Amino acid sequence: MEGGNSPNLQLQQLPLATAAVSVQPHTDSFSYKENLIGALLAIFGHLISSIALNLQKYSHIKLAGSKDPRAYFKTKTWWCGFLLLVLGELGVFSSYAFAPLSLIVPLSAVSVIASAIIGIIFIKEKWKPKEFLRRYVLSFLGCGLAIVGTYLLVTFGPNSHERMTAENITRHLVSWPFLLYVLVEIIVFCLLLYFYKEKNANYIVVILLLVALLGSVTVVTVKAVAGMVVVSIQGTLQLDSPIFYIMLVCMIATAVYQATFLAQASQLYDSAQIASVGYILSTTAAISAGATFYLDFTGEDVLHICMFALGCLVAFLGVFLITRNRKKPVPFEPYISMDAMPGMQNMHDKGIAVQPDLKASFSYGALENNDNMPEIYTPATLPIVQEQHGPKGVSAPPYRVLEHSKKD
Repeated sequence: MEGGNSPNLQLQQLPLATAAVSVQPHTDSFSYKENLIGALLAIFGHLISSIALNLQKYSHIKLAGSKDPRAYFKTKTWWCGFLLLVLGELGVFSSYAFAPLSLIVPLSAVSVIASAIIGIIFIKEKWKPKEFLRRYVLSFLGCGLAIVGTYLLVTFGPNSHERMTAENITRHLVSWPFLLYVLVEIIVFCLLLYFYKEKNANYIVVILLLVALLGSVTVVTVKAVAGMVVVSIQGTLQLDSPIFYIMLVCMIATAVYQATFLAQASQLYDSAQIASVGYILSTTAAISAGATFYLDFTGEDVLHICMFALGCLVAFLGVFLITRNRKKPVPFEPYISMDAMPGMQNMHDKGIAVQPDLKASFSYGALENNDNMPEIYTPATLPIVQEQHGPKGVSAPPYRVLEHSKKD
């Protein structure tokens, strides 16, 4: 009896053990509806955020030159942009609770598309039709490719769903694929940080790789926090679990360090380069993190994975073409740097550049008060030639240089 009943007991216990260690993808229509809800929330959030940032930028441009550095706080345009930005970020945050991580992250290309379209519609310069098409053909092509890539991402995105409970997140956190991924990420991050800080490797790829590695941790924690909040709202409280606060702290810390490295990159490189390279690196790192932590591609067939990869490549190319066409800002220097001229004195007083003297003076860019300067750097006086009629045979200098004193 015992020998006959033991196979039945094993068969009954096998599904329970399998369900505890694996994530089964949903294949019903409700899971696709969740994907659609998450994708629409992400698209809506990125679109609203892009409009909000352009509104705030417009407010700053209108108040350029104002004596009050915080005058934009008094404008309705800036506050409207701020409220829209909060609404957009809430939309993106909530989208992580419905759709897989690998589907939501690449949809940030929508913000690049929206910024390009807003820039073309509200352009202030007047162009002839031929010049306009020639100048913005790359932007139109990039927007088209990015839209096609977004469609492929939404259509062939991963369809793996699970409840973001504290138990599931803890199980993913201690799984060996993610532990191996975190180990490799820590080693690469430390090496990049060493070359960036100690070897002064201020390359854009190095800085944005640091941002991408931190961003992969950020999106993993954002999905965990958003999912646990939604599960708590649905009736199963998850906010009393320690893993929720661990994920929350990691999310805030990595986001702050991301902003720090992005600020350093913006001081060295153009914003268009940062947008294109950062989008490619951050999306690749985030998809890898989602595939190892949440097992997004478990149960997906080869066709869906290949079409999803194709959608990512098309979106990458579209974003690259959009940002490739942006104008590079030309820095304006309102003074002449005297350091570049050999043999000239440094004309800076405690780091403040000296403006050129527009008064009637022979010394362009000289200081108004020359009393404290050495006599050799005072404005030179033109030589005056005077004829001298002396006796014959007596040599006399053909000209005489007038003495110039500081008092004169």
